[in-house]
Amino acid sequence: MADVRVTTTASIPLDGLACVCCAEYLQERVGGLTGVQRADVRFAERRLDVRYDAAAVDETAIRRAVVDGGFRCADAADGPTAEQLAHAHAMQPVTCCTTADRMQYELPHTAAKHEHHDPADEHGGMDHDMSDPGMAAAMERDMRNRFFLALAFTIGVVLLSPVAVNTFGIEPIRSMDVRNVLMLLLSAPIVWYAGWVFVGGAWTSLRHRALNMSVLVATGVLAAWLSSVLLTIVGEETFFEAAAMLVTFVLFGHWMEMKSRKGTGDSLRALFDIVPPTATVVRAGVEREVPTAQLVVGDLIRLRPGDRVPVDGVVESGSGAVDEGLVTGESIPVEKRAGDELVGGSINGSGAIAMRATRIGADTALGRIIDLVQTAQSSKAPGQRLADRAAGVLVVVAVSAGLITFVAWTAFSSQDLITALTFAISAVVIACPDALGLATPTAVAVGTGIGARHGILIKDATTLERLGSLQAIALDKTGTLTAGRPELTAVVALPGRSEEQLLALVAAAERDSEHPLAGAIVAAAEERSLRLGSTTAFEAVAGHGLLAMVDGHAVAVGNERLLAREGVACDALRERARDLAADGGTVMYVAVDGVAAGLVAAADQVRPSAAAAVAQLVGLGLEVVMISGDATATAEAVAARLGIERVFAQVLPEDKAGHVKRLQGEGASVAMVGDGVNDAPALAQADVGIAIGAGTDVAVETANVVLTRSDPADIVSAIRLSRATDRKMKQNLVWASVYNLLAIPVAAGVLYPAYGIELRPEWSALLMSASSIVVATNAVLLKRVEAELPARPRSALAAAPAAAAPA
Repeated sequence: MADVRVTTTASIPLDGLACVCCAEYLQERVGGLTGVQRADVRFAERRLDVRYDAAAVDETAIRRAVVDGGFRCADAADGPTAEQLAHAHAMQPVTCCTTADRMQYELPHTAAKHEHHDPADEHGGMDHDMSDPGMAAAMERDMRNRFFLALAFTIGVVLLSPVAVNTFGIEPIRSMDVRNVLMLLLSAPIVWYAGWVFVGGAWTSLRHRALNMSVLVATGVLAAWLSSVLLTIVGEETFFEAAAMLVTFVLFGHWMEMKSRKGTGDSLRALFDIVPPTATVVRAGVEREVPTAQLVVGDLIRLRPGDRVPVDGVVESGSGAVDEGLVTGESIPVEKRAGDELVGGSINGSGAIAMRATRIGADTALGRIIDLVQTAQSSKAPGQRLADRAAGVLVVVAVSAGLITFVAWTAFSSQDLITALTFAISAVVIACPDALGLATPTAVAVGTGIGARHGILIKDATTLERLGSLQAIALDKTGTLTAGRPELTAVVALPGRSEEQLLALVAAAERDSEHPLAGAIVAAAEERSLRLGSTTAFEAVAGHGLLAMVDGHAVAVGNERLLAREGVACDALRERARDLAADGGTVMYVAVDGVAAGLVAAADQVRPSAAAAVAQLVGLGLEVVMISGDATATAEAVAARLGIERVFAQVLPEDKAGHVKRLQGEGASVAMVGDGVNDAPALAQADVGIAIGAGTDVAVETANVVLTRSDPADIVSAIRLSRATDRKMKQNLVWASVYNLLAIPVAAGVLYPAYGIELRPEWSALLMSASSIVVATNAVLLKRVEAELPARPRSALAAAPAAAAPA
């Protein structure tokens, strides 16, 4: 009998997970279990998602691995052990990792509720666990306070240090021993309070056998400070100012990074602000006002003119013009009638509407937008993962540089022990590549923030990088390049009947049809205020058209085969029909009382920005391909109008993914842009899937990028933003790497014998930290790209304050 393996998934909320180091450690621990196919610790959500083979391991074993690792499953019935409580207490957020790591996760996702559980929240509008509005601001404020405290004490340390004496001639106290003791007292709060974000993070990392950026920073700080304590005891000149300056400058670099990220948090909080705190709901026939957080799916909600829509829903009755601009960025209010969908956060401009709630909390459009942006903020680019792996090697490099320097100067030179120690400490301090930890997270934060403010929601940092390296882009025609709603383009009436008379007859016949083309014809007749006759008979002829009796006239509307079936000659219309079809229209023949009467043509209108977008994509070096289910003539006509040379026409929905795979087989990195359910397989197949416009749930879930507006120009903006962000990340990584590699030999004293160039530890700290400041500032300069993006109607994200520039 075949071995049947059952793949199972589990989502386990966690307690005691207070830093990225912990998350990575736990992910490796659970991922190493036999039978576990994939383990993903979502730090921001404090959740472990696991996919495993139920025949090899069960959820109990996975939970046991979590507990054995020193963490706790938050939904466990039993309380934490004393050991777990001690572990959690020792792992407070400010002590567990560097600020650069923590700030990647400063805004929690739509978290599974496991703390302060409120039953009402289960039914809520915007889930309050989805984001802590004050968390990013509180962390930025804490880092600012630590920096200013460190700065104040560092000024005192520097004034007492050899730097002040030797460089500026300032000697407030002549006794070196007294100065050393005072510097020891002043530097202690800098290292053990302000710098505890690095020292404590290093301790946690080492407990988990991880070598990362926090260990690197702590190595430099403690090497300078502890050696200075020893020198104070033996009565020699110290390096307290080096430790103090290192902490202060690194704090400043991370504070700048936080400020650059904080704008995205402000933008996300603006989304929460547009959801009304209360809603008018009808329950058991009684109208009452309840908190939005208490709404449930299926609630009947009443909207008066000026009311904000509290959650996603469908119009039950009534009508009105609804302004969706704050959510979608569309500037023109949309007329809503019974059956139309409403987006939470939009404004009912006119008319009374009764709506039925269909999505609440994190499932609403706003909830999904917030989750997408937060996921992007918390993700790591491939370049950053490389930097993280390099951190373990660089710890060894930094420590080795100090030891080798000390041994070399002690064994192979005539310099004294203090000189050897000075060069060793300088080498360790300058080898700390803190800039490497800032290189990509800051650029990713700024880039995704800019995208969000322009309705470009990029799901993760990997996609942000991959967008810029695309070689081909496949565009679905309907709903992407066109509006997806056909409009009447031509009415051709043969002699004996006016165009208005012909259109009125056809519209009356089509009035009972559900075909999109029928809707376009009826809408055109209504716009012209034509009187439609009564229809007494209606027959839909599959694949051909329809037959109807309108005011006693037999009307046939459909293709040429329908008229042939009815015995109607249409030679007089055939040439004109070919011309209309060549222009991209769908042509319908019309016969009245058994005689050819004319033609009506409808076409899905090309979006105004489509042609310019295609030209710009070609200008960016991409091969542009159109995929359409339309007939070849119609598809090629639209493609020619847009300047697209390669067309896949008459493509069945299930075959779209095959055409994307075909492009990939030609060696191209391919993006697929679509908006419908039938695009989902192609979106998944592509290297980058892009869902445009409101799309569908399936398309949005499958895509890597979501464009909230139905505007092809945003595709160009996304690629330009990606390339600009990728350039910043590469610039930062190259700078941080090369700078440190060149600086270590100089700090170790290689140039001292020949040129007398010596870098004391405090100058090494300054130069190392200057590298971090350059990297953070360079990332913030990415916001210049925003000015190059096309001006758009402002959405809620755009209306929020822009990311703050560093002070």
